[in-house]
This record gives sequence, C-alpha cells and structure tokens, in this order.
Amino acid sequence: MSDTTIVFTDFRGSLGLYEALGNTQAADTIARATQWIGKLCESRGGRVVRLMGDGVLMAFSNNDAAVHAMIEMQRLNNDRVSIWPENLRLQIKVGIARGPVIEQEGDCFGDAVNLAERLSELAGADQILVSQSVTAALSDHGDIRSLNLGMMDIRGKSEQVQVQRVEWQEQESSESLTVAAYRPSMLSTSLQRLSTFTLTWRDSAKTFEELDFPVYVGRENDAHFTVNNPRVSRMHLRIDRRGKHFALEDLSSYGTWVRFLGNDNSIIALRRQECQLFGSGEISLGASFSDLSAPCLKFSIQASAES
Repeated sequence: MSDTTIVFTDFRGSLGLYEALGNTQAADTIARATQWIGKLCESRGGRVVRLMGDGVLMAFSNNDAAVHAMIEMQRLNNDRVSIWPENLRLQIKVGIARGPVIEQEGDCFGDAVNLAERLSELAGADQILVSQSVTAALSDHGDIRSLNLGMMDIRGKSEQVQVQRVEWQEQESSESLTVAAYRPSMLSTSLQRLSTFTLTWRDSAKTFEELDFPVYVGRENDAHFTVNNPRVSRMHLRIDRRGKHFALEDLSSYGTWVRFLGNDNSIIALRRQECQLFGSGEISLGASFSDLSAPCLKFSIQASAES
C-alpha cells in the first residue's frame, strides 16, 4: 500500500459570514469557496475526496505538489479576501498528513486522514500545519520554509505527534524544514545587551539575555523555563527577539493568554498565534486568567542602554 498525502481544509470566519449575509447568501459563498479549493487541488494533481460543510478533504500522490498547492491557495486567498470587509473574510486552516490509506468507493480512510483533520482543527487562521511524515517525504526542502512546533498532543492519538507550520507569507523569514526547532538566535553584536527578559512562576525566576533566545516554555525538562503543571503542553510557547522587541508565540494544545501591567481589562487570547510583548505583565497557560487553577507566569522586560 503506497503512502498518500492527505489534506484537510476548513474555514475560519464562516460564523461572521452567516451573521452578516444570512443563511442563503453565506451558504452560497462558502460553497463557491470550497469549489474553488477543489479546482485548485485538481489542477495541481490532487483529488477531492469529499466536501464536508466548510471542510474539503483532498488526496495527493505527490507529496511536494500537495504542500505547494496549499501554499499557493493561502497566497491567492489572502489576496482575494484582503479587500473584503473584515467580518466577511473567510480564512483557511489547513492540516496535512501522509501515510497509508484505504480507498473504498472513492473515499479514503486511515490514520493520515484523521490526523490531517485534527491538524486543521489545531491550525489558526491562514495557517498550514503538517506532520513529520509530510516534511520527511519532501524532495524540495529549499523552496519551503517552516517553524518546528515540536511534539504536540493530538485528539484521538495516544502518542504525541511532531508538527511543523509551513510559512507561506513572502515577507516572513523562518527555519528550513530540515532545521531543528531548538537553535540559538543569530543576533548581531549591535543588538546585544539592549535588554533582558525575566520570567517568574511561583518561587522560580529566570532572566534571559539577548543570546539566550529563542526561549521555550513548557512542562518538559528540556524547556528553557519549565512549568510542571498538567495544563501546560510539553512545549507550550516560544519567546523570541524581533529586532529590539520580543514576540510570544503559542505552540500549545489549549492556548495562552496575555495581559499587561496596568491594563487588566485588555487580554490577548492566543491559539497558534503570536503577539508582541512589552513592559511587564502576566501569561496564563492552558486556560484564561478567570480560571484560578491555570499556572500564571509573570514577565518583565528590563531595558538598558546600548553599549
């Protein structure tokens, strides 16, 4: 039985579409969008297995073609909806997995099918999440960039799955698919000693210098800052430098919440998304701040003069 690359797409924003346009017009818009995805898939050598409401299940014998087709789809869709009102924008979430599948009467069954759908559920708007089996089968690593999200809990899977996020935006710089996630930041000396970043949880506090980044927070001992709590994913979040700023990216199964000192009413909820950090504040892992059982970290950025 030969391996097949399975792709599952779903929409984010369909609820707002129904609220704004009404059932009939919204359903027609979504139907035309799913048909467009199906035609693009077929033009790139794939096959539409079935349409499931907002979702499209596709199969590709050519692994590279599947990934390139989804990158092209995200770029085209981004251009297409950029002029739409924000509440009407349909953003696409993509999950891709590869493995043996059973085909019966035109349908596909197997672990890769289930995993692709679960990865689509975990993906954020405009994101493409892929399993390690997909990246391992790529023959065209140089043209595809990604961020390694590490081992993740997947609903229905007894063991964790290594997941990577394909970066399709032209302006983004990221690691090659062949590069491991834990790599020291290559910072120029002109950025050194500009600031430090401190994380605190309970009685544990750790300060990170410029060359320590990226910093991974999770319950694994391999994390740079370990938070041993069942709410916390093994690698829950990543903090990195972006020039003179810091960015937090959620990598978890259940999300991350951020609020800043002096602005408790403004809370940022992240699910496979990122935000910029400034000043000081708190980070809640696995549940919102209203859930007192969730571990809550404090962060503080201490600026210093450039040497």
